[in-house]
Amino acid sequence: MSRLQVVSGKGGTGKTTVAAALALALATEGKRTLLVEVEGRQGIAQLFETEALPYEERKIAVAPGGGEVFALAIDPERALLDYLQMFYKLGSAGRALKKLGAIDFATTIAPGVRDVLLTGKACEAVRRKDGRGRFAYDVVVMDAPPTGRITRFLNVNDEVAGLAKIGPIHNQAQAVMRVLKSPQTAVHLVTLLEEMPVQETVDGIAELRAARLPVGRVIVNMVRPELLDAADLESVRATPRSALARTLSGAGLGGARRGGHAERLVDPLLQQAEEYAERFALEQEQRAELGRLELPLHEMPLLTDGMDLAGLYELATELRKQGMS
Repeated sequence: MSRLQVVSGKGGTGKTTVAAALALALATEGKRTLLVEVEGRQGIAQLFETEALPYEERKIAVAPGGGEVFALAIDPERALLDYLQMFYKLGSAGRALKKLGAIDFATTIAPGVRDVLLTGKACEAVRRKDGRGRFAYDVVVMDAPPTGRITRFLNVNDEVAGLAKIGPIHNQAQAVMRVLKSPQTAVHLVTLLEEMPVQETVDGIAELRAARLPVGRVIVNMVRPELLDAADLESVRATPRSALARTLSGAGLGGARRGGHAERLVDPLLQQAEEYAERFALEQEQRAELGRLELPLHEMPLLTDGMDLAGLYELATELRKQGMS
């Protein structure tokens, strides 16, 4: 199992929800998982119904079997101060730079610095060991930027390593890329069974593969239940209107005479069936498109009651059932 699991996806596909559910699924049977947020949206805190996350690793949930989920919202400015202290021992001088605004300048203006700090912090958590030589976390799950930015986000350390030929910056970038381009990492993409998210997923995977970043799995989120299959839909099309009216009448929905209540129901029901058939055909096409990627494919159900903490545990259970734990 990869120790760094990166979750990306087109906006609106629920990638943060999937990342949180994956962290719960992986933190089973006593395992420790760190869930990392890099976009500053505090989406993890909202999902786990807790207060905004500080720049520190904090336990936010207990998984089945006693496992623990910790969370960290990475702040680029604080990460840069950590970096300056780690490699340059600046101490109070680093804090002075923050007061002067140099830290904010470096993380917002300097090309790539922000992403280097974010990926570096996550990789440090992957490599970290305790006093007994054991890994601090069994798995680190990163709620990463959207699909359109994920390859550049993960590959930015390669660019930095190429610019800084020697020294601690070069060494740090190289160390991060050794993690990101190794079997220790898996990049999962979240999508919906809709044309635009699926196409963005296909394009994103092509970019990841071209950059030699390790692609993991495709997770289809918010899948609606299959009410009718292809045979059912064909049967609806082949059944005469009069027979449908009689069936409705037999179910107690009015008389079958022309103009009766059952007769009036036929057109709306046929229209609903046709709309469902169009959606069914589209979803089948998108499944086929994803199947051509030749990657493990998982489907998460649409939770009709909305997303809350109970729903998050439900999705985690589904991920475990499908082998992602």
